[in-house]
Amino acid sequence: MTVRIDLGGPPAGRLRFAVSPLAELTAMLHVLAEPGHHPRLAGWATDVWGGLRPELAERLREAEFLWRSSRADFLVPARPRPALAEELDDVDRIDDETYVSAALVTTCGNNRVHFGAPSPLADATARERALDLAQARGALQEAFAERLLADPGAVRARVRHTLEQCAEAFFDAAWTNVAGQLATDVRLKHELLTRQGIAAALASVSSAVTLAPDGDGIVVDKLQDNATAGAGVVLIPSVFGRPHLVAVHAPGWQPVLQYPVAEPGPPEPVSLETITRRLEALAHPVRLRLLRTLARGPHTTGELALAWELSPPEVSRHLAVLRRAGLLTTRRQGRYVSYSVNLPELTALGTDVLAAVLR
Repeated sequence: MTVRIDLGGPPAGRLRFAVSPLAELTAMLHVLAEPGHHPRLAGWATDVWGGLRPELAERLREAEFLWRSSRADFLVPARPRPALAEELDDVDRIDDETYVSAALVTTCGNNRVHFGAPSPLADATARERALDLAQARGALQEAFAERLLADPGAVRARVRHTLEQCAEAFFDAAWTNVAGQLATDVRLKHELLTRQGIAAALASVSSAVTLAPDGDGIVVDKLQDNATAGAGVVLIPSVFGRPHLVAVHAPGWQPVLQYPVAEPGPPEPVSLETITRRLEALAHPVRLRLLRTLARGPHTTGELALAWELSPPEVSRHLAVLRRAGLLTTRRQGRYVSYSVNLPELTALGTDVLAAVLR
């Protein structure tokens, strides 16, 4: 399960490390939406939520699909700017069809809004399919998709205003604390790239990012198998994004990787007995795939079966094993039961395994 970003030739000079205020704000918004993914930032998230005006809190909840399970491509810019306002100006320059397609991929909870397919803004069939997919994810997703397709300009303006309000409410203060660390990481990465080459620079980013054997591309350990052509890759460090490795590689978008800056200090010790006991439930590759899918958000048995082209009974058997191991939680919604990752129990496997699952 990898993503290959084909650089189209020798990769020397094709990497660029840069700091992005918008990408870091998006990482913060993800923490607020999924604090369980970031236990060390739970206190920060609680403080931020407690200080938000009710109107802004409601706005964050209505648009959280843009950054919760995955990130809308336009929120991880390929041309990072020094200031958040400049990056938001660049987002404003994206045409409606591109913006809406990127937003629907996250809202619908999958990647079935294909590049080059009929636009849901112009094609009635594509519009109904997008709404059906959003409805399957929940009432909030359906309402957001309806507003987006009915008046994309109004939704775009509202999203930008929300991000600007976030800057005033919490981002500016948090950015002051991390901007220097991000800039230092970028400088060190460029020095490593110059002195030791691309393979060493990629190794310092993450063990999940490597130079392809042919030297003409980058291979990223991610949930899906895919290949993307690009004219270079932008690598953006993140403090709030830890432990996630975010890859923007959709056709039509410049490839971007947002990677976690390494934490200072030694790693916490991991219990070998706990790891051994829990990993027995993950010995089957299908169960590991299902768990990585569920780490992106709740899914039903039918959704998992469709995503991986398995039979529902087969998926149910694997889910039962994971649930008996305490690695899943369930929630009934009408006739359906949705499964989610039990993050506190999964954390007991240690930071290395947790990072591999949540990437």
